[in-house]
Amino acid sequence: MPISELEARVRALEDLEQIRALKSRYLFSCDSKNPQAIRDCFVPGEVFIDYGAIGVFRHRDELVELFTRLACHEHIVEMHHGVNPRIVVTDEHRAHGTWSLFYQQINTVDNRLTQLGAYYEDEYQKIDGEWMISKTRCVVTSTLVRDFAQDSKIVFAGRSIPQQIMSQEQS
Repeated sequence: MPISELEARVRALEDLEQIRALKSRYLFSCDSKNPQAIRDCFVPGEVFIDYGAIGVFRHRDELVELFTRLACHEHIVEMHHGVNPRIVVTDEHRAHGTWSLFYQQINTVDNRLTQLGAYYEDEYQKIDGEWMISKTRCVVTSTLVRDFAQDSKIVFAGRSIPQQIMSQEQS
């Protein structure tokens, strides 16, 4: 029996929301340094991940290995903000979208602050009722790297501000 127009519209809205939740889960997994959760956002088997200078990966495990080696350290503090999604569901198993990205990394060992503006070009595939990333490309549009050991006085750099500094700020 064919689905009604209303059922089709509800399904389309649900697909869009599930894709938004997928990207949100991916970005949060990066920030919380959860390699397994990052892996689970991508389709199993062959995938195409192009992160420019970071590398091109043909399998999600390659990305996870590099992420674990480079980012899963207490001195690497990251923030990924994905905004302005433009998602198109092309059929019940495929979709594509673009997202703007604001990325910030604090490296407390090298005393560096890196900020990037970028955008993602994603393709999604629905497997067993779950949307996953099958292809992604991140294009960097702006970069700022600051050596905060030399530029100016830094009151604090790291993950969470110590209570002593918070007390001084509130005085």
